Amino acid sequence: MQNKTSIEVGKYLVSPIIKAQDDGSFAASVSIRSGRGSASHDRVMRFTKRFHTQRAAVRYATAEGLAWIHAVH
Repeated sequence: MQNKTSIEVGKYLVSPIIKAQDDGSFAASVSIRSGRGSASHDRVMRFTKRFHTQRAAVRYATAEGLAWIHAVH
């Protein structure tokens, strides 16, 4: 799950990446991309916390990505 939950913030694209786990929980990561083509940079943060729902995982990953952007500016 990535494309329809991506958010553009200035020069960044924040994309939560959610994976279902064997125990029924969901793992969350977030990609923060900037630039285009060969000048692009992609930072990926993976989180150890597990979530009961896919929606909760998306919200958490998105919030963490946005917090990172605001912290560097």
